[in-house]
Amino acid sequence: MKRIFLGLVIAGMLAACHGSETYRDQNAIGLDKISPKMASTVPAKIDTANAPVMKFDEDAYAFGKIVQGDSVVHEFKFTNAGKSPLIITDATATCGCTKPEWPKTPINPGQGGIIKVTFHSAGKSGLQDKMVTVTGNTVPSTTMVHLTGEVITGK
Repeated sequence: MKRIFLGLVIAGMLAACHGSETYRDQNAIGLDKISPKMASTVPAKIDTANAPVMKFDEDAYAFGKIVQGDSVVHEFKFTNAGKSPLIITDATATCGCTKPEWPKTPINPGQGGIIKVTFHSAGKSGLQDKMVTVTGNTVPSTTMVHLTGEVITGK
């Protein structure tokens, strides 16, 4: 009886481990965040040699000094330097004052796109470093860009 119970416990642990790997693999490439229509274009497992590669022209933009209440808009240009279509599943900023916009359609190898980032300085002062994390089906699954500068009070 103990052997049967032990065998069932081991089988259950193996099944649970295999299931969590599948979830982790899908989560690492952002499959948990894309629409069913786009999911059909993404392989179940990422072939790292042929994976998309998000290459930014610049990974940081220094906007200098701005007056409190003003906004800064910057477009981070990128190219898919990989061998398969790039799918951006999300872009998030470190705070609600920064809003990223990204392409919602796949970017083919050799093609480019833009991550448009808007920083609203209302209620902010001093040095700022706003980080935007872009998530996609790349390896690793996230890439970061920064907006930096200083918010001054008064005109």
